[in-house]
Amino acid sequence: MLAHNVYFELKDKSEESKRKLVAACKKYLVDHPGVVFFGCGVLQVELDRPVNDRDFDVALHVVFDTKASHDLYQEAPLHLKFIEENRDGWAKVRVFDSNVESA
Repeated sequence: MLAHNVYFELKDKSEESKRKLVAACKKYLVDHPGVVFFGCGVLQVELDRPVNDRDFDVALHVVFDTKASHDLYQEAPLHLKFIEENRDGWAKVRVFDSNVESA
């Protein structure tokens, strides 16, 4: 499987802006072929240990069954529409892709 984790830092850090991006993730990024897990949400502010990376506002987590499914997702019209409609609000985006195995 392939885990696709994206961390968005927003220009506007208001709660409304965060909710809007989470809603957009749910609208455009959930129902793609090969998705075995989808989740998104905001930074957990209570977890503030020295090892916690807190340089984001919204996180997206998608696990695909194969790299091929991930590659199709990258060019999917809904994914591209998500980017087009939301990128102006992003100050920084970090993407972490990794191969994963279930236990």
